Formats: sequence, structure tokens, C-alpha cells
Amino acid sequence: MTCKSIMLVRHGTSTWSASGQHTSLTDIGLTVQGEQEAHALRDVLNLRHYDMVYSSTLRRAHDTARLAGFPDAQLDDDLCEWRYGQYEGKTTKEIQVNDPHWSIFRSGAPGGETPDDVEQRCDRLLTKWHHSGHAHILCFSHGHLLRALATRWLGQNILLGNHLNLDAGSISKLAWEHHEHALALWNYCPYSVVNEV
Repeated sequence: MTCKSIMLVRHGTSTWSASGQHTSLTDIGLTVQGEQEAHALRDVLNLRHYDMVYSSTLRRAHDTARLAGFPDAQLDDDLCEWRYGQYEGKTTKEIQVNDPHWSIFRSGAPGGETPDDVEQRCDRLLTKWHHSGHAHILCFSHGHLLRALATRWLGQNILLGNHLNLDAGSISKLAWEHHEHALALWNYCPYSVVNEV
């Protein structure tokens, strides 16, 4: 059975995501707002059935899964964030002082993962899910990794990730348009919608 849909959830806000610091393996928890964002996911995500639920092994992702109503999500290290190496904890502005055209999707990170590394990781995930027998999958992960995963679902170069904004506490959906892979939903933020009313 081929995957019919993959729901992507970016974890709620952490202190470093709020400040724009690149956070990969630094295991930071959610802020109070991040916890509220995670709770706000519950009503939307529980409208659907999932054959399998996965989460990154990092606390901010599996805490989001738990607060959204999925405490038993299966942890998968392949869903961890892009490894930033020497850029861990740095903001894009700080990195671009020395490399004005730097982008993680174009250049990767010294001492961390290259775009090719992450592309291979995403392809491995999609292949594994394709052969899993699960039609509908839900996964909790991180901004850059999920943007990369979407590009690979679409069969595009990972550089397309530069053009896919993804906010904390957001929901996206990878699905099909006729016989082609498609984005069925992108960057829907239940917490922001509720708090804008």
C-alpha cells in the first residue's frame, strides 16, 4: 500500500526558535507559548485517523506530540532536525556576517549535515513509509527537516526548501493530486488562527 497522506507537524515554539537560533541536537523544551501551540493542534489533528504516528527523538517534538494528544508516537532519529554543526545556536544574521549568501538548503553547515546528507535522510524516511503498509501517517518534527521532506515528496531539489516557510506549531499535509505528489496543506497554525479572532 502506498502512503496516501503524510501530516507534518512542526513542534511548538522553544526559546531558541523564538530568538531565531539554529537548534538541532541541543535538546531544548517548549516555552509556555509552545505548549499552548501544541494544545491547539489537538482539535485539528484528532479530526483524522492515522495508521502510524512518528516523532523526532528531541524533546520539543515529542512534547508537542504528547500535548497534541499523541503520547505514544514512535520515536525516529531520522526525524531529528538538520545537524547544524558549528552553526548550532547561531542566527542566520550572525552566520551571514561571514557568508552573506548563506542558506542551510544551499550550503549546509560546517561540521554538520550537507544538503545531500539531509536529502538522503528524507528519501530514506519516505521509502520506509512507502513500504510500511500505512496509508495515513502523522509525524512531529522540525522546521528545516520538514521543509526538506516536502521537497523530496514533490521530487524536487532540496533547495526548494528555501521558499517554504514553516512556523512553529504548524500543520502541513503531503498528499496526491490525481497521480502526482502534491502539497494539500501548508503551514496552517491553529494557535494563531484562534488567537487572531
